[in-house]
Amino acid sequence: MSARRRTVTPTRIAAAGLAPLALVAYAAVPAAAHGSMTDPVSRVAACYAEGPESPKSAACKAAVAASGTQAFYDWNAVNIANAAGNHRALIPNGQLCSAGNDKYQGLDLARADWPAGPMSAGPHTFRYKGTAPHKGSFELYVTKDGYDPTKPLKWSDLEPAPFAKATDPGMQNGDYVFSGTVPNKSGRHLIYSIWQRSDSPEAFYTCSDVVFGKDNGGGNGGNGGTGAAPSTRPSTGNGTGTGTGTGTGTGSKPSEKPSAPTDQQIADGAGKSSVEHNGHGDNDPKTNGAAGASLPSPSSPAPANPADPGASAHGNLAETGGNSATPSIAIAGAGALAVGAAVLFAAARRRATTAGRRGR
Repeated sequence: MSARRRTVTPTRIAAAGLAPLALVAYAAVPAAAHGSMTDPVSRVAACYAEGPESPKSAACKAAVAASGTQAFYDWNAVNIANAAGNHRALIPNGQLCSAGNDKYQGLDLARADWPAGPMSAGPHTFRYKGTAPHKGSFELYVTKDGYDPTKPLKWSDLEPAPFAKATDPGMQNGDYVFSGTVPNKSGRHLIYSIWQRSDSPEAFYTCSDVVFGKDNGGGNGGNGGTGAAPSTRPSTGNGTGTGTGTGTGTGSKPSEKPSAPTDQQIADGAGKSSVEHNGHGDNDPKTNGAAGASLPSPSSPAPANPADPGASAHGNLAETGGNSATPSIAIAGAGALAVGAAVLFAAARRRATTAGRRGR
C-alpha cells in the first residue's frame, strides 16, 4: 500500500465518522415559538393573570368554565401549526379568538363584559410577550364600526386591512415591541392579532378587548347586550371547569380593566403548563405538529367557513433561532459522535500502519 493510500483511507473514515456532527448541530436547533399580546392585553393573557383556579371577572370565570383551567395555564399557545398564512380559510366564523381550537373555546364567548383596556386613536406602541422568541410578522386588525360584542366574532366584523404591521420587531424585556396608528373608533371594540412564524407555517392568534372613550357595553352597534352567548361547541376543558360558559354579565356597565401577567406569574405557572417549546415538527401531539405534515395551499377551501375575499397567504419571512436548550443539546450530541469518530479513526490508522509494514 502506498503512503498516499495509507493517508487517504483513515482520513476518509474519520470524515465519515465526523459528518454526523454537522447534522446533529443542525437538527439540535429547535423551532420554538409561543406568546400572546400584552398591550392591549389579550383575553387569554388577562384570564391567566387573574388566576386560572379563581378568576375574578365574570367573563374569565365563564371562559374557564367552558375551557377548563389548563387552557389558561397554556395561555401562550393559541395557535394553528400548519396555518401557512391561510388564517381566514382555516378559522371558522365565531371561533377567531380560539383559532378554531376546542381547547380554547371559552375565548370565543360572545360577551360585552370582557375586561377591556382603554384605547385611543393615533400612534400606539404595542407589546407582545414572546415566551419562545423567533422571527416573524405581526398583523393587527380592529373591528368595524357597529361591532356588537354580544354576537360571535366573524371575519367580516374586522376591518379588511390591518392597521398595524411589523416584521421581525425588536424585543424589550421579553416583549416584541412595535408601533402602529390606531384608527378613530368609539365605544367597545376588539383588536385581533395574527403572528405568523417566518421559518414555519405555525401562527398564533389573540383577541384583545378595548374601549375608545366611554364603555357603552356594546360598541357602536351594541344594544347593551345580554353579556353572554352560549358556545355551540361542547366543553372539552381538562381542568376544573364544567359549565357552559354563558356567564352572568349584563354588559350594561363598564367592565374592569385587564392586566397582563407579570414575569413572576409566568414563572409560577410554568410548571403547570403543558406547552412544549422544543418539539415543533415532531410527532408529539403536545406540539400540535407532525413530521411531514402537508401544508394547506392558499386555494384550499375552508373546512367550515368560506374564506373572505382578499384573504392571502404569507410566505416565509425570515430565519428563526433556537432557545436556551439548543447549545447543551448540540454539545451533548456532538460529543457522543466525536468519541465514536475518534475510535474509528484510531482503528483505521492501526490497520493502515499494519498493512504498510506487511507490504515492505
